[in-house]
Amino acid sequence: MLDLELSPELQELQIRARKVAAEGVADYGMHTDSWINGYSKEFSKRLAEEGWIGMTWPVEHGGGGQSNLARIIMGEAMISAGAPIAASWFADRQMGPALFTYGTEDQQAEFLPGMLSGETTWCIGMSEPDAGSDLAGLKTSAVRDGDVFVVNGQKIWTSFAADADYCYLICRTSSDGPPHKGVSELIVPMNLPGIEVRPITDMTTNRHFCEVYFDDVRVPAENLVGVEGNAFKQTMAQLEHERGGIDRLVSNKPLYDRAVAAADTSDPRIRQEIARLETGYRLGRVLVYREALKQAPAGFSAATKCFCTEHQQHVADFAASVLGMEAVADDYFNRAIAYGPAYTIMGGTSDIMRNILGERVLGLPREPRP
Repeated sequence: MLDLELSPELQELQIRARKVAAEGVADYGMHTDSWINGYSKEFSKRLAEEGWIGMTWPVEHGGGGQSNLARIIMGEAMISAGAPIAASWFADRQMGPALFTYGTEDQQAEFLPGMLSGETTWCIGMSEPDAGSDLAGLKTSAVRDGDVFVVNGQKIWTSFAADADYCYLICRTSSDGPPHKGVSELIVPMNLPGIEVRPITDMTTNRHFCEVYFDDVRVPAENLVGVEGNAFKQTMAQLEHERGGIDRLVSNKPLYDRAVAAADTSDPRIRQEIARLETGYRLGRVLVYREALKQAPAGFSAATKCFCTEHQQHVADFAASVLGMEAVADDYFNRAIAYGPAYTIMGGTSDIMRNILGERVLGLPREPRP
């Protein structure tokens, strides 16, 4: 029998996290999609003081050694309130686990403390103009030259590249063999000569997405993470963290709450839509919990992301339908609603997620190309 009741310890964490999140909103403002739009180094340092950065990391690496559910409870409280957690979210979610899993002891000693304290912000250099969801198609090169790698190429949709201290770069160190071979991961300090960052203004006027150009950037060879040319599986493990998290379900929960408060609930059609969305939140939360508890099959995070991000689009559509002209006139509402199409694109499109689910989880044959 499935028990969805939180333990007393998790209930206490939830209460504390909601309180701190409300304080963060009061001090630094409310942000829809706060894990990607709400940037505040000061608030990240507050999270560090609470022990909420690296809370699931192993104790021997400075982490809290807590359960994945604890991080979900904390993250949902923050994002649902719109608290600005973006300055530390990527490092906590992906970069730290990559380093304590694949990094050297020197890399762990140098980079993990800054993540845990909220002092350093990280971005991930993954997508490219001609290789968005197709990671194996990346072309940014890193050529070994003595004790450095010389990096050339371009990345796009690199969130917070303009603010980041480090870029966790996915690059190609060899073109021999199949496309997924020859992929490597490098830690690139963003102050190195030859790096140019160009922020991209999206239709909501946000500027966290960036283009990043690398022109003969010389990266120390000791910044290679894991085995040279064999990092594709490392990156796939990162994407499991990225795709199945609570951020994919509750990114625009503040928009939903405000739309429900403004909706005419005397209309049975609106009540029915609210019931549908509330059901979606509950189903999505079960999927995310399954990922956290490692009860889902390998690769199933693709299904979790697909369901959760499409749910977020339904939320944006609902808000637009019930708010009427206020959805256009109110700056918060129009920006939050306009962000809706991004959910099923960033982190891998829904089409790619369905391909992964069909091929890797269900074992369906690929359709032969004409």
